[in-house]
Amino acid sequence: MSFCVLIPARLASSRLPRKVLLDVGGIPMIEQVRRRALESGAAQVVVAADHPEVVDCIRSYGGEALLTAAEHVCGTERLAEAARLLELADDAIIVNLQGDEPGMTPALLHATAQLLLDHPQRQMATAAVPITHWDELADPHAVKLVLNAEGCARYFSRAPIPWDRSRFPLSSGQTLPQTPGIWWRHLGLYAYRNAFLQDYAAWPASPLENIESLEQMRALERGVQIAVYCAAEAPAAGVDTAADLDRVRDLFP
Repeated sequence: MSFCVLIPARLASSRLPRKVLLDVGGIPMIEQVRRRALESGAAQVVVAADHPEVVDCIRSYGGEALLTAAEHVCGTERLAEAARLLELADDAIIVNLQGDEPGMTPALLHATAQLLLDHPQRQMATAAVPITHWDELADPHAVKLVLNAEGCARYFSRAPIPWDRSRFPLSSGQTLPQTPGIWWRHLGLYAYRNAFLQDYAAWPASPLENIESLEQMRALERGVQIAVYCAAEAPAAGVDTAADLDRVRDLFP
């Protein structure tokens, strides 16, 4: 299978400034992320950066990096520009790996891309893991999704969905009813076909996207079927804060 991994990387992050260049295991975080992508079996791995300093960092390790426009409002727009600069084919499969996820599992990247190879009619894919406890289901920072019978996403929400009318709400710390395949947490990992990516990045924000503050709703509202790879367990979470950075550093002694 042939796919590429594009890694959007912003130097001007608000909560943790310059985080992609901070040290994780003796090398910059963005280089750790690039190495996880290389382990996935991708034919090409490219960092799409908003600043020359990030490009120079990656190239100093022998990696491939592109300078993209600083004004992009989201990683999807940055990826679309990178794909154009690379002159990727319309049917190229592109995996979007965030530049602050050094704990990403290479096998998960591969499996998400594989969904598009296995299902030629699908234009977009993502990943999810089971939710087992009420606290996570009720947490608005954990994005939930509901699947249809074909393994595609029907809806994403920050609310606890689906709602078990006869049992919810539960108390803090309680486990969810033992009903496999019902409650899923979305992982912010995507794969696209390039032609679709170009359209997707150009579409205006949709009403449900604005309400939920979830960019993938833009695709769902236009009737796009998003294939979902259901993993057994989640990779290490990404880095947004200084506390996250300390946690991730423990993974790379």
